[in-house]
Parts: sequence; C-alpha cells; structure tokens
Amino acid sequence: MKLNFRKIGEGEPLVILHGLFGSADNWFSIARELEKHYTLYLVDQRNHGDSPHTEDWDYQLMAEDLLHWMEEQNLEEIHLMGHSMGGKTAMNFAIQYPEKVKKLIVVDIAPRYYPVHHEQILEGLKSIQLDALKSRKEADDQLAEHVKEAGIRQFLLKNLGRDKENKFIWKINLSVIDAKIENVGEALEAGKSFEGPTLFMGGENSDYIKEGDKTDLERFFPNHHLIYIKGAGHWIHAEQPAAVVETVKAFLG
Repeated sequence: MKLNFRKIGEGEPLVILHGLFGSADNWFSIARELEKHYTLYLVDQRNHGDSPHTEDWDYQLMAEDLLHWMEEQNLEEIHLMGHSMGGKTAMNFAIQYPEKVKKLIVVDIAPRYYPVHHEQILEGLKSIQLDALKSRKEADDQLAEHVKEAGIRQFLLKNLGRDKENKFIWKINLSVIDAKIENVGEALEAGKSFEGPTLFMGGENSDYIKEGDKTDLERFFPNHHLIYIKGAGHWIHAEQPAAVVETVKAFLG
C-alpha cells in the first residue's frame, strides 16, 4: 500500500500519525515549528486523507503499512509520534518492531480498550447527502443536526473532497470506518513491550489517560514518562500547539 505523506524539514526523521477522521494536514502547523530540527513525515493512514481505501482496517495492518512505508523511504530508525488512533498505531508498531523506533511519543491515548463513542459523529457524516450536495455550507447545516460543536464539524468536513467531475466525495472510507469502528478501541496485545524512551502526553481536561492506566503504561512501556498539558483536552495539538512543540523538542532533544 502506497501511503500518502508530506515531508518537510531536515535532521533526524520524526514520523507523525493523525487520529480518527483526521489526516496528515492536521499536524502541519506543528511540523512547521519543528522543521529546523527534524525531517518531518506526516503520514495519511489507510482509509484516511489521500491514502488508499481498503475493506481491511485494524491496527495490525496499519502497523504493517508503516513498516512497508519505512522500507520504501529507506528509513531504518525513526522517532514516532501518534495522536489518538495514530497513537494506538504507534504503540502497536513500537512493540512489534522496537528496533525501528528510537523514541516514541503517544498523544492522549492509553494502551487499554476504549468502548465505541463515535456514534453521533458517524450518524452525522452518514446523514450528509453527497449526491445532492451543492456547497460545504449545506454539508455543515446537515451535520449540525447531529454534531453541535462548530469546531468539530469544521474538522470533520475537511474530509470532503471532489472527484474528477467536481462532485463531492468523502476522502475517508466512511463505510468501512462505520462498519469496523470497534477496531479503533482495541487494546494492545499482551506479552510484548517497548523498552525505548516513551513519552505519554495527555490533555489536562481530557479523560483518555486516567490514573488507572498507569499500570498498563508501566507494563507495555517501562521506560515511559507521563505528562499532562495544561488547558488542553483531547485535541492537544490544536488547543495548545506551543506547549506541544516545546514538549516534543525537550523529549527528543
């Protein structure tokens, strides 16, 4: 699978993986602040952004996608950072291919199982009538019936694209994501661990990394450090970008 990616900067390679319903572009402003220190690779995971759509979709496959992508780019070892779903992919990759990861950064996600909690978003996205859609404003109005927060709608509607006939299409593989949404919450496979330096970066106002998760963090990532970014929820990179940049620099440096 030929994953789409953006590359900027120079220095040691730092690969960034976006979260569910996201794309490589979500982290571009962060990458611009790091490009003097690292070569940034912003990767679209399968069924997202401009990467291929497939019927098969789980963390094992996404970890294998990353391995094959590294081989294509002639990258032997990387710093790896992932947010939410991307963080789960990064954790899975690190415990399976520890020799490929120099340092690991996991943004606001833990190794445990998470129950499905995206039903309202999925219903909203499925409610948008693409065939009859005339504008993004019209899509926003339809989505607002299910998703009240304007910022979340703006993020989700970045997945609207156009085909060769200028008709609206989804850049995400919405049908597969909807059918296999439970895969996003899967826990890490027990029995493996990553011994390398690992940073867990949680949002102070988020409940994705809880006190009870610390046992799992220690079990899977014994050489880890956990911090919480003040004034941030789950979307840490959007809410506190300067703090994220400085934290990444400090950890990798």
